[in-house]
Amino acid sequence: MKAIDTAGLLIIDKDGGLTSHDVVARCRKLLKTKKIGHAGTLDPMATGVLVLGVERATKMLGLLALTTKAYSATIRLGESTSTDDAEGEVLSTVDASSVTDAEIADQVAQLTGDISQVPASVSAIKVDGKRAHALIRAGEEVILESRPVTVSKFDVLARRDTDTFVDLDVDVECSSGTYVRALARDLGAALGVGGHLTALRRTRVGPFDIANARTLDDLALDPTVSLDIDAAAQIAFPHRQIDADEAESLSQGRWLEPIGIDGIYVAIDPDGRAIALLTERGKRAASVMVVRPANMR
Repeated sequence: MKAIDTAGLLIIDKDGGLTSHDVVARCRKLLKTKKIGHAGTLDPMATGVLVLGVERATKMLGLLALTTKAYSATIRLGESTSTDDAEGEVLSTVDASSVTDAEIADQVAQLTGDISQVPASVSAIKVDGKRAHALIRAGEEVILESRPVTVSKFDVLARRDTDTFVDLDVDVECSSGTYVRALARDLGAALGVGGHLTALRRTRVGPFDIANARTLDDLALDPTVSLDIDAAAQIAFPHRQIDADEAESLSQGRWLEPIGIDGIYVAIDPDGRAIALLTERGKRAASVMVVRPANMR
């Protein structure tokens, strides 16, 4: 069996308490290959969709259009923490019981749309070449600059009052680079009571939905990719049908005539196989990744 035959994407429903690296290590053992990588990370506390590439599909990860993400989360008002989530040290506790639904709705609206957000300090963002979370854990002070993000949906589904705290169940849809922890922090700060995230579940990454994700236990019973490399390419990118001669040219590293498709797209041969990912510049539609080089066809 050729390596291309086992290549594809794994859509994993990550359990809480595991790092993304833990998941990759487990999948490498289950699929008996070292060639597995992930597209973006999930915090250990978080659960839900984690997209992994297997074998040659690892080269596809950086090209996937995973620009939109969806989450279900719980925000606790009345308590702020050092990490903006439940894993951090409690910094302050304030009685939030008097906060009204109308006040919450008003501030949620202010955090919806195109906004400027300061990322959570305990994040993977690099500062002077080092991860912010590593600097924080080393006792250094980290000040991150705000960045533009888009929160296309921020809906409060339910409110629960517990003693002096207010817990909000929310659904969030946002652009890549948005921190839901930071939304919890900023909502609490705007209401004057502090806030942090107590639960986070990623339900969608780009076109990959939680309904199609498998747990590690599921994977152990059936250690195969969720989508082979052809299905993955066709789900993730626009298509261009090509003939056998064009497929041969692309597999040899040559280029095609452009046909006016914006962005990265996949060239599909008459047998339904993904041959290359292309992008058009000037008079060429050139490969950004040859999915099936001539020696793999």
